[in-house]
Amino acid sequence: MHDRKRMMAGYLFIAPQFIGLLAFSLIPVIYALVLSFMKWDGFGAKTFVGLDNFMQQFQNPDFWTAMKNTVYYMVLVIPPQIALALLIAVALNKVKGKEFYRVLFFMPVVTSSVSIGVIWMWILNGDFGILNQLLGNVGIEGPQWLSDTKWVIPSIAILSIWWGLGTNMVIFLAGLQGIPRSYYEAAQMDGATKWHQFWHITIPLLSPTTFFIAIMAVIGSFQVFDQAFVMTNGGPAKASYTLVFHIYKQGFIDFKMGESAAAAMILFVIILIFTLIQFKMSKRWVHYGE
Repeated sequence: MHDRKRMMAGYLFIAPQFIGLLAFSLIPVIYALVLSFMKWDGFGAKTFVGLDNFMQQFQNPDFWTAMKNTVYYMVLVIPPQIALALLIAVALNKVKGKEFYRVLFFMPVVTSSVSIGVIWMWILNGDFGILNQLLGNVGIEGPQWLSDTKWVIPSIAILSIWWGLGTNMVIFLAGLQGIPRSYYEAAQMDGATKWHQFWHITIPLLSPTTFFIAIMAVIGSFQVFDQAFVMTNGGPAKASYTLVFHIYKQGFIDFKMGESAAAAMILFVIILIFTLIQFKMSKRWVHYGE
């Protein structure tokens, strides 16, 4: 009887999380999967169309435009974001008052995406933005960041690098705390320089942390939406038209709910494939344990 009470208490503790997962994650995903095989405008009756929605996505030029823009964004964001977060974490690891710097760098992460987007719209304004004024002070003519098709994705990437820096930095700091100090002391006794210690101790022992951050960065990059929606609305000329923006447009502007769900399922498969590839490749460079 006592074990049964403890079991029931455990179920009660996990019930809120389980109900939330079921209501806001599992059921919507299953419903979207079912909807991807239907033709529905959001109001009338649903009609089963099989794989037509998926075929229409692959034949839709907007889908491939969104794919190209999303991959371009991902390439611009992930490497510098991880590298900068690692360098800042290493720099702050031994600094006095590092708790203050953690809060300072993490503040943008907890700020509303809409607020961040509006602020950066002013910063990146091609006519009177702060960034172009600073560039003008050193004799550089800044571009029309958000209205030039060549610069709009790099502009959103700059914002995203800055915005996500705090999260990755804090995770790297946690990883650095788990590296035994004795490794560095032994390396110093052998005459290793700071660079050798960083390259041969810090980098390998942080590889599980880097692996986790890389996976989350890829997933987050494929799901980019807020920045493009707030700052450019997918423009100019669909130069910032991303996959999630495409899903949003199909469902809530064109009212093609089935095609929108099909695009979402395709995105899910793409993210899954990239994640599996990362897990497969991780065996070559991720080192666990001592």
